[in-house]
Formats: sequence, structure tokens, C-alpha cells
Amino acid sequence: MHRRVTLLSIAALAAGSVLLPAGAAQAATAPAAAGPKPVARTAADSKSEQRAVQSYWTPQKMEDAQPLTPPAPKTGGKYGPGSPGEPTRGIPFTAPPTDATGQQAAQAGGGAPWTRDGAVTRTTGRVFFTYQGRNASCSGSAVTSANKSVVITAGHCVKMGGAFHTNWVFVPGYTAGQRPHGTWVATKLLTTSQWNAREDINFDMAAAVVAPLQGRTLTDAVGGQGVAFNQARRLQMHAFGYPAAAPYDGSKLIYCAGRTFDDFLLSRDHGLTCNMTGGSSGGPWFQNFTEASGLGTLNSVNSFKYNFAPNWMFGPYFGAEAQAVYNSAQTTDAL
Repeated sequence: MHRRVTLLSIAALAAGSVLLPAGAAQAATAPAAAGPKPVARTAADSKSEQRAVQSYWTPQKMEDAQPLTPPAPKTGGKYGPGSPGEPTRGIPFTAPPTDATGQQAAQAGGGAPWTRDGAVTRTTGRVFFTYQGRNASCSGSAVTSANKSVVITAGHCVKMGGAFHTNWVFVPGYTAGQRPHGTWVATKLLTTSQWNAREDINFDMAAAVVAPLQGRTLTDAVGGQGVAFNQARRLQMHAFGYPAAAPYDGSKLIYCAGRTFDDFLLSRDHGLTCNMTGGSSGGPWFQNFTEASGLGTLNSVNSFKYNFAPNWMFGPYFGAEAQAVYNSAQTTDAL
């Protein structure tokens, strides 16, 4: 039987200066993982282009932006252990989070509005871009990085249908049209070679390097969540995003929490009970999340849902390929 699936960015188209702590800096510059190299595309890499992209995104355009209708996981795409389609396991690696005061964080069912404060309200944001002539939205997260300028999101939130998106910006802390921490323009977009080549749902992960804003880097302004690769499965996770399809409208930060499970159908992804909808794609999944501080360790992102299971959400396993994207992004000059 053919199973229809949808990615989480679907709306049915009808839908303070901080310093990186010494420990975080050391972790963030770990050697790159072996394996396929990520694919990168230059975005707005000049001051004039960055000004043009910032000017492009008026409040009305952001309000009108619609999630995409991206490609579905391939039938027969369930890969066995060790096969080429499975994310490669490497050495477990974690870069700890950085809060808005520059301090390292302590390790430690359905979607609902996040009503607490904490770092997650500053590091999570909406992503806006132009895809095939129409404006669209996703979600993303600022993370600890050597250049203090990296946003992690989903692969289909930077490239789909054979082309990288344009006019790409990250708006941390977006709330009901307000941009309390500014609009950050991407200078480079990166994704896995597997997503670039064949839009393989198992590798639906990407990063953006954003230009400084008013003389400050991204994590100097909002802090950065931790990020981890090659971790155990079936962990307790918190997922965040800005769903924009009914019953949500993209105006507020939504979250789900629970223990993940392994997809037993068409992917090697993590699963989580969650009813977030289109527009939440690329939003972070955290392990070791502390609700009081709003800090955690990003270990996946919202990717897709099966149409017949609207209360299940799936996110890619962060193996060596995802780590290579992160390592390449954090060593890119953001200027």
C-alpha cells in the first residue's frame, strides 16, 4: 500500500555581549567527521545584498509567507544497518549550550505554547525565504559555534526541487509579527550531500551562516543552544517550532515533549508524539533540556509527518553527515 507523507513545512500551500566559554570553544572546534562533504551555496555575501534582503522582508510578507509542499520520503527507502542510506555513526560529540550571559548550561503529547521565558525564546526563531517565486517559512535554532553565527534547520528549509532558496533570513524570538532580536541574513547555506543529491529524508538537515547585525554576531546577541551528534536513540526530547498551518498561525513558539521512538516505516528517523504542523520544519529537538533555563542540546530537527499519523513527528538522526555540515558552517567566515 502506498503511504502518503508530508513534511512538516506543509501548510498544504493553501497551508549583552557574550564570550563562548572555554569548554564550549574547545568542543565546537572538534575535528570534522569523515565521510561525504556537505554542499554549500553562497547567499547574501555582500553588505548591499544583505541590506536588500532585510528590506525585502516587510511585516506583511512575513505574515503572508506559507510553508512548502516538499518531496516525500521514497517508498522502499527503509535501509538496513550499515547500508549507504543510513546516517553514518561516528564518535559521540557534544558542544554545550551558551546562554545570554555567556555561562555554560548544566547538563542534565501534543503541541502547546511555550509560556516560560529562558534561552529557548531567544535562540529559536522563524526562518523566511523565497522558493520558486513565492515566500515561505520554516523554523530554526541558533547554536554554539566557533564563528558564533550558525543556525541549524532542516535541509528542505534551505534547498528543494534542485535549487537553494533565496532571500533567506532568521528571526530569533519571533512573536506575533515582532522581531525583538532583529532579522539575520544568511551569507551561506549548507546541507548534506544526500539531501542535495536526492532529497533523502534521512539526511534532511542544514545550516545557515548569518551575517553580524549592528556589529554583533548571532550568539553574542541571543546565545546559542548546544548541539550533539552520534548519540543514543529513544531519548527524552523537547521539540520546538513555529507551526503556521491550522490550528496554528506561526505567531508563537510551540513545543512538544516526550520520549522518541524509531520510525518503523519509510525512514531511519526519530519519532515523537507531537501535533505541530507546517512551518515548524527545522525547529530544534533538544536532549538534556532544562525548562527553567531554556537550554538544551540540539540533536535533531522537525522534518516530516505521515498523513495518516498527524500526531507523530519525525526528525533525522544526527550522524557524521550532519556533523560535517555543522563543522563546515562554524568554520565559515560570517562577514
